[in-house]
Amino acid sequence: MLDLVTVRATSNVLVGRQSELAALREAYKRVRGDEPAAVLLGGEAGVGKSRLIEEFGRQVVADGGRLLVGQCLELGEEGLPFAPFAAALREVLRRDGPGPFQGYEPELARLLPELARVPAASADPTPVPVRGMAQIAPDVQRGYLFELVGELFARLAAQRPLVLVIEDLHWADRSTRDLVAFLVRAVRPAGVLLICSYRSDELHRGHPLRPFLAELDRARGLERVELNRLDREGTAEILADLIGAEPHPRAVDSIHDRTQGNPFFVEELAAASDPVGCAALPDTLRDLLLARVDRLPDAAQRVLRIAGAGGTRIAHDLLAEVAEVPPVELEEALRAAVAAQLVIADPDGGYEFRHALVREAVHDDLLPGEHARLHARYAVAIEAQPQLVAAGRAPAELAHHWYAAHDYPRALVAARAAAAAAGARFAYAEQSRLLERALELWEQVPDAAARLGLDHLGLLAETLAAAHAAGDYHRAVTLTRAALAEVDADAEPLRTAELLEQRGRLMRLLGKNSGLDELRRAYRLAAGVPDGPRRVQLLAQIGSCLSWSEPAEGLRIADEALAAAERLGDPETLLAATLLRGKIRSCRVEVTEGLAELRRAEQLARAADDLPSLVSARVSISDALFELGRYAESAQAAADGAADAMRVGLSRSTGAFLFSNQAEALMALGRWDEADTLCAEAARLDLPGSLGLHWLQLRAALRLARGHPGAAELVRRALGFLGRPYLDGQLRVPLHELRIEAGLAGDDLAGAVAAAYAALDVRAGAVDTDGEVPAAPGAAADGLDENPRCGWPLLAAAARAAVAAGEQPLRDRIRSVAATLPARHPAAKAHAQVVTALLADPAEALPHWRAAVTAWRADGQPYPLARALLGLAEASAAAGDRPAAGTAVDEATAVAAGLGATPLVEQAATLARRIGLRGVRRDGANGELLTAREREVLALVAEGYSNSRIADRLYISPKTASVHVTRIIAKLGVGNRVEAAAVARRLGLLDG
Repeated sequence: MLDLVTVRATSNVLVGRQSELAALREAYKRVRGDEPAAVLLGGEAGVGKSRLIEEFGRQVVADGGRLLVGQCLELGEEGLPFAPFAAALREVLRRDGPGPFQGYEPELARLLPELARVPAASADPTPVPVRGMAQIAPDVQRGYLFELVGELFARLAAQRPLVLVIEDLHWADRSTRDLVAFLVRAVRPAGVLLICSYRSDELHRGHPLRPFLAELDRARGLERVELNRLDREGTAEILADLIGAEPHPRAVDSIHDRTQGNPFFVEELAAASDPVGCAALPDTLRDLLLARVDRLPDAAQRVLRIAGAGGTRIAHDLLAEVAEVPPVELEEALRAAVAAQLVIADPDGGYEFRHALVREAVHDDLLPGEHARLHARYAVAIEAQPQLVAAGRAPAELAHHWYAAHDYPRALVAARAAAAAAGARFAYAEQSRLLERALELWEQVPDAAARLGLDHLGLLAETLAAAHAAGDYHRAVTLTRAALAEVDADAEPLRTAELLEQRGRLMRLLGKNSGLDELRRAYRLAAGVPDGPRRVQLLAQIGSCLSWSEPAEGLRIADEALAAAERLGDPETLLAATLLRGKIRSCRVEVTEGLAELRRAEQLARAADDLPSLVSARVSISDALFELGRYAESAQAAADGAADAMRVGLSRSTGAFLFSNQAEALMALGRWDEADTLCAEAARLDLPGSLGLHWLQLRAALRLARGHPGAAELVRRALGFLGRPYLDGQLRVPLHELRIEAGLAGDDLAGAVAAAYAALDVRAGAVDTDGEVPAAPGAAADGLDENPRCGWPLLAAAARAAVAAGEQPLRDRIRSVAATLPARHPAAKAHAQVVTALLADPAEALPHWRAAVTAWRADGQPYPLARALLGLAEASAAAGDRPAAGTAVDEATAVAAGLGATPLVEQAATLARRIGLRGVRRDGANGELLTAREREVLALVAEGYSNSRIADRLYISPKTASVHVTRIIAKLGVGNRVEAAAVARRLGLLDG
């Protein structure tokens, strides 16, 4: 949200210009090799040409080069001749004095008048005699002057490479263009890179720069670089820099759509600080946009206003129908707008405003009566001839234009018709917006029910369904409340039950309450209704929702629904019941049995061509396959489901987990870059409530494992969900794990231990950010026994914290919980082996680490395998098997490096140093990490001796003892004496 932060006026980051910057660097590289080079840098106003040149110039200066910049003035042919070159020469005079001019100040004073007041100072003691300029013919004078300029730049470049920038060449006078052409085509001074920037949107058909650029294109060594608008990610990067925080996805979408990726416009709208992309144009920006419109002939301005009411893109025939002007007059007006670079002619026979903000400014400038009249004319034209707009767009266009014309009865009917058309093509967000408008208009149209053929409750129900499908759950909750206030439960028990079920499910998803009261009321109402498809499908939904908190009750109701569906024999009902019962069984009973039912539901959905149900099935199928360790199949199922979800507009609702499910499977397969990209796609969906947690938790964990600088912010956002009540254990447990891992990664051992205690001592469903609610002794905390897939990774993280801190009570608690937690599938079994190895006595840990490594090899996940290999290396070193330790460290390092897991690579290097592997400085004659004396000192440190007691015991001075301790801590890569003692015990450095 942009209104809660301070927004800078301009961005400090260069976004999305890597290839263009590389092109400038390559040209500079050629110049340094004495090759001629020149660059023409084009792009529309505000696209970032100056920002790119500024960044490149900084690099040139840092590299030891010289940068001179001159700017053309907005005075055209009547402007000051040679203005940019005068600015460049002025900079030379200011920095270097008259020396570089070598006595030619009088001649060069034609470019820079102040040179006439500078005493000549030739660097050459015997300068070549030169005739006075007045004695030379005008054309020869010009050529001679140009040669002097070229020679001056060549002299400067002989000292160090020179970059000469001429900005805004579209404003250049004729003399400036001629001198640029001379430098590019005739002189081509060695060591000089000439960069000329210009606005491509200023080059109308008769602009003098057009033929000039075409002529320069034939010059050897000249390169054209065009700056295009930014994509959505570029817009988001600029916004993040401006506001100093990650922008809301809706703000990014709004600003990107309106600015079309023009960086200057992005900065202007962001500075307006509107919550979701600035509702109104800032006055300064509106004036700037309208300035070019005001220069058009009156007829062209009128046609442009009419076109602005039609939208950013408009067909010629529609514009002609509405404009009601003779064809020749219309064409002349459009020709002027196209020549002014305000409108682009579409090859398909229409026109498009070059900038959406120009259209917005023109449209906002309409008078109130003119605004209503134009939109009414558009509506009448489209009603009479729907083919005047793109296929399928007529309903939405009519809804828009009748509403803008303030004809509310027609707008109401058109909005509902357009909503139906949007729903038919799965555009649920558009459908929801149109139905919201219909609700808004209901009170303003007295005979609304008669016009629409349904009552207000029916319209509410339609709007609720669309909002739910679009993933706008907050709005859907509000609509359920409004609908329940109108419905008569006695007259319509099933309808009431459906609304209660929806409300209960939404309240749980948004963390507002458990939803149990609504779900139980819904079940009681449905129980008194005769069997029928709607009732059975409702029962299945109720059972699925209840299973979150009451698995046994949820499964009982799901079984009831399936039995009723089989009695009815209705295919759609059987599909719904089978699907939801399969979900419950895969999550709460046995994943293999649940998967079989889900596969059956998948077949039924395919046979019925029911894509929404197919998407729903694939969410659970991908989840079940992951738990079974079939990661490639899980990723494929999620990818297939995501494609279907996008086709039917369910990416922000049912299909929301598919992106993160696929990302999770790809992470397990070691394809971390792909997983991160998918998480970014999920982020752009701006998923509501807890639907946005899974991808966030995954990306936070991934970036934490990679040591990414943005990890801390993602971890903070993810852990914010721990403060929300009614969060399902399948989502809550991984957050506890993330909290522990974040503490370990940040060297916050106390925080990691506290997080582990909180995770293991909090009852399911409690608000547990502080970990103050104790569980029954020996019980699996927070529903871990119901979520072994999530529980085992949590226990492994907690065990790492316990071992690092030497926390025996925490170890005991972990053992107690582990004893109640089943380990049925590959990953769970591997994590169980890791927990056993971590908690084992160091002298007995080696076989357990070997078993853990074997288990992870069977499962196939590379990252936990690498971590287990480091555990095996430590245990092998402690047992005196250095070759085995070295092999394990090598493999762990290779795996971690391949993943980009930099912290794990560093841990492997630290371990290698501790146990004296290759590449590490060794002090002992036998190649050991520690000398014999350092081992003696370390043994006493482990006993708790102070430096003075160590000195007394070993007959050395306290200062010498302190030096030994310092060296030991450095060699072991630890932070203090306690950690040194713990590492020494684990690695067996005190043995013998």
